[in-house]
Amino acid sequence: MANVKFWASMAMAVSLTGATAAPRPVVTIAQGALMGEVDASGMHAFKGIPYAEPPVGAKRWTAPVPAAAWKGVRDASKFGDACIQPPWPKQVVYNDNIPKGSENCLFLNVWAPPHAKKAPVIVWIYGGGLVFGSTWEPFYDGANFAAHGVVFVSMNYRLGALGWLALPALSAESPHGVSGNYGLLDQIEALKWVKKNIAAFGGDPDNVTIMGESAGGLSVAYLLASPLAHGLFQKAIGESLGIYSEPELKKAAHGIPSAEEIGTKLEKALGAPDLKALRAMDAAKLNMEALKAKFRATGIIDGWVLPRQLVDVYDSKEMAKVPVLMGFNAGEIETLPQFLPPSLPTSGAVYEKIIRERYRDLAPLFLKLYPPDNVKASMMAAERDAIFGWGAERIVRDEAARGEPAYLYFFDHGYPAAQARGLHAFHASEIPYVFGWVGKRQLANWPAPEGPKEVALSDAMISYWSSFARTGVPTAQGEPNWPSFMPGKRYMHFAAEPEVSTDLMPGMYRLNEEVMERRRRAGDQQWGANVGVAAPELLSTTEPH
Repeated sequence: MANVKFWASMAMAVSLTGATAAPRPVVTIAQGALMGEVDASGMHAFKGIPYAEPPVGAKRWTAPVPAAAWKGVRDASKFGDACIQPPWPKQVVYNDNIPKGSENCLFLNVWAPPHAKKAPVIVWIYGGGLVFGSTWEPFYDGANFAAHGVVFVSMNYRLGALGWLALPALSAESPHGVSGNYGLLDQIEALKWVKKNIAAFGGDPDNVTIMGESAGGLSVAYLLASPLAHGLFQKAIGESLGIYSEPELKKAAHGIPSAEEIGTKLEKALGAPDLKALRAMDAAKLNMEALKAKFRATGIIDGWVLPRQLVDVYDSKEMAKVPVLMGFNAGEIETLPQFLPPSLPTSGAVYEKIIRERYRDLAPLFLKLYPPDNVKASMMAAERDAIFGWGAERIVRDEAARGEPAYLYFFDHGYPAAQARGLHAFHASEIPYVFGWVGKRQLANWPAPEGPKEVALSDAMISYWSSFARTGVPTAQGEPNWPSFMPGKRYMHFAAEPEVSTDLMPGMYRLNEEVMERRRRAGDQQWGANVGVAAPELLSTTEPH
């Protein structure tokens, strides 16, 4: 403690002699003392805090354990290394040129208002397909949330094969007889760290909101379903999330090989004779080769971390019972062409014929929602709804049915820089608005939103999100009250400005829910995938399974 007082007094002395520099804040947590920084807006920031031990060497593919303590005062002014990942393709919107990756990457960051006390907490989970992403990205700066009275946390978690590989040899090592889900276990370990330490930053450990976008939103869906995470958060925000059929650990199901079979196939593709050889491989090469081999990083139904398929957990009302705020974007697929089939029908007539064959008695509803006059546009809309729209509304409906405050949004906002590139409300385009990052530095290929109208929408969205984290009710001064989804299937439509509406895309939810139910009954078909002209033939309502 004497060291802490010494360094705190030194920080104060530097600020006095430097005349203009603010004193660097110092906090003491369970592991030791941290010296953060004061950013340009006056918020306190603590970066690169280790929450778990580095999963390297023999610890690669093991559950995380809490990070060790340190002596003295740890500098917390810089982000820790990102987790190992391939480089983004240079031309894509999401290319962020992450500077350095390492297996020693389990760090988190905290932004807090000065003198915060019992403030609401948001824990951010980045997207990137469970393959890419890092907390250092400029959009994810938490200072604007801190300025709204929120203690904001962001965390790294293991990615790609390093975070999601299952193997029989790994399951044999585990006291629970399971493998995979290491990235999800990282997220849970970070939430445990928050529960234990966030009060030191002025946050309320009993008022924590998990929040994620894309793969981060999918992670929110996992955390809602995982009994290991229950009690570690009190609210959930999911942006552009999905609910998919996931591989089961030891058996093929729903048209997917077992996770251990998938892992064994990758092990052979990598030329590794055993687990020891895999652990000795260069981490960056391993993840890159796994990507080339089309290894899919995803949650695994293992009976421990994820007990059953997400829809089964939700249907049995075993998900976390918390207020939720969920939504998706109008142009999700515009920047995700990999979700479309490699070839599309050359005419509306061929498209309609295929849909009638595949969707049978559901074909009239499908064609009404996604007509044959513009095949590509209809397929993009169908993919959007099956992957993102149905999942968001499913969770909102399920929580509302249990009496929880539940809020749905549809981000349908266009702005000049995006429109000039033929993009409208593309995947993740809400993030600069939610983070109050309009008019600030964007990623290299990102069409930057700028101007007073964009700032006004951003102010509304960060206020809604912050208010929800604080009270469970999203409000924004001078903006419409956002009603809970039920009764009336109400939602917030973010177009030119926020506007309350009802019954989002009539028929969309019913179609996708029925498709999921029939595929689940069939037992050999995936849901959240294989949409439209790529769909397998559905069971009818009368066919046995």
